[in-house]
Amino acid sequence: MIYQTAQDWQKAPHKRVLFFGMSGLGKTYLSNLLRDQGDWFHYSVDYRIGTRYMGEHIADNFKAEAMKVPFLRELLMSDSIRITSKISFDNLSPVASYLGKPGSPDKGGLPIDEYRRRQEQFKQAEIAALNDTAHFIDRAERIYGYPHFICDSGGSICEWIDAALGDLDPLIKELSQHCLLVWLKGDEAHTQELVKRFDRAPKPMAYQPEFLARVWKEYLSEFNVKEDDVDPNDFIRWTYAQALAHRQPLYEHMARYGVTLCAHEVAQIKSPEDFDRMIAAAIEA
Repeated sequence: MIYQTAQDWQKAPHKRVLFFGMSGLGKTYLSNLLRDQGDWFHYSVDYRIGTRYMGEHIADNFKAEAMKVPFLRELLMSDSIRITSKISFDNLSPVASYLGKPGSPDKGGLPIDEYRRRQEQFKQAEIAALNDTAHFIDRAERIYGYPHFICDSGGSICEWIDAALGDLDPLIKELSQHCLLVWLKGDEAHTQELVKRFDRAPKPMAYQPEFLARVWKEYLSEFNVKEDDVDPNDFIRWTYAQALAHRQPLYEHMARYGVTLCAHEVAQIKSPEDFDRMIAAAIEA
């Protein structure tokens, strides 16, 4: 870890952290709190993905849909209109809508081969955005004068870590050189709440290719359906709890190279000073 002791952390003129964990456990809450109340630069990996690495894919998808409408097709072909996405820190839905869900096109799903193609695009985009962390640490201080830095990562960061490589894993090696990795960990109650929340409003997710291949095959077999008949929302609901269980040991592996904060502790943080004390305690634990 770049801060070996609580004293190292407390006295550091430049505090640099990377938050990771499942969506809904406080990563963005904590990032916003520190950004709004302290000298912290907030680097959103999901925002970087949507603007730098997948912006063209997203816009092209919008255009492809617009080309199906004769009126819009004519305007596009004559270069009379412009179609772009309006991604912001608070609105990342264009990324999710592009990622989509596998299943019947009649029910809003994507053919599985197209879904896999987009999953691979997202994987490469997220890895690239994570590898941009050091670049943004430099920019935050050199251009804007921020002494402290937050990397607000997506829930799928763990999917691209190879635990078998240990600290030789390229992402672990790169990120731990520059940031203190901070796992925001939920308990069983948090897990059940995440499952209920997801069941009410299922959202696209990124999956490790091997995991996706396994659950897709199992779903087709268990429900005796063909690929083109899969209800996309039913599939991702069915998959979600398995995805949580799949990610847990991957997060635990990442936490070996940093510290862990429980989600209920995160909810008690109301200021940068609270955060500093909690991180110091976690380092000493």
